[in-house]
Amino acid sequence: MKIFVTGGAGYIGSICVEELLNARHQVYVFDNLSEGHRQAVDSRATFIEGDLGDRAFLFSAMEQLRPEAVMHFAANAIVPESMTNPAKYFRNNVGNGVNLLEACVQSGVSKFVFSSTCAIFGMPDKIPLREDLPKEPINPYGESKLMFEKILEWFGKIHKLQYVCLRYFNAAGASQRYGEHHWQETHLIPNVLKVALRLKPHVELFGTDYPTKDGTCIRDYIHILDLAQAHMLALNCEQSDVFNLGSGTGYSVLQVIEAARKVTGHDIPVVKKPRRPGDPPKLVADSKKIRKVLGWEPRYDDIEAIIESAWNWQRAHPNGYR
Repeated sequence: MKIFVTGGAGYIGSICVEELLNARHQVYVFDNLSEGHRQAVDSRATFIEGDLGDRAFLFSAMEQLRPEAVMHFAANAIVPESMTNPAKYFRNNVGNGVNLLEACVQSGVSKFVFSSTCAIFGMPDKIPLREDLPKEPINPYGESKLMFEKILEWFGKIHKLQYVCLRYFNAAGASQRYGEHHWQETHLIPNVLKVALRLKPHVELFGTDYPTKDGTCIRDYIHILDLAQAHMLALNCEQSDVFNLGSGTGYSVLQVIEAARKVTGHDIPVVKKPRRPGDPPKLVADSKKIRKVLGWEPRYDDIEAIIESAWNWQRAHPNGYR
């Protein structure tokens, strides 16, 4: 298929692009490089530097290429920042997303795969999280993603755009060629590995008084290659649908740090900090639906294997893509 990938220079987008190309799809990466890296774009893809806010350029590119499918990764995704600058999140994640949907309708795109998030559920009453549980986001980031899911649903009804929303839990790990490098790194595993590489003196532990076994937040970590595989399967989905995408296993922050100590062989000092606003105590996926409907099966269901792949990439790229 001819696939238009927004945010394909970012962490998740770049590895999904790599896997799409390995499966012989024709890939066009559209990215403004505000968060992504030109070096992260596979040389087999066609790269277009552009912004979803530039409607004229976006519409022209889509009209010219006429892709069969769009994978939409481009978004702002830092929860604490969304709590201080909500306008940025609604402008980019919602407003610019609508620009993309309009361009899809104009250029005749038939399939749309959306990078959503478990943050749409907010503070869940039940764990693991099923797709049909109430959605009550507690931060503007999660709200912006939920808003776009609802907009997609209406575009599906009115314009017959077939879509799949993949609600990620915590993407982690690396492929052999590409890995995780954010300009502002808020994710636990890369920050832990920076300490092992002696690029940081310690890991900041945000909150030790949560109602969990060891007092730290519990999250569901999914290997980036398993996540990429889910996107490939979503292209074959026969009707619009939504899926939670996680391993179904929860690990606390302290468990992740201990696993990183084992993998790296380094002591990783911890400094305790207050809770961050907008962090639920526990988020773990019920991924039975995507397994049943699309036949998805995670290959890397062990936190140490996930961390080891990230560690291998970080050691080879201690400064990321710089």
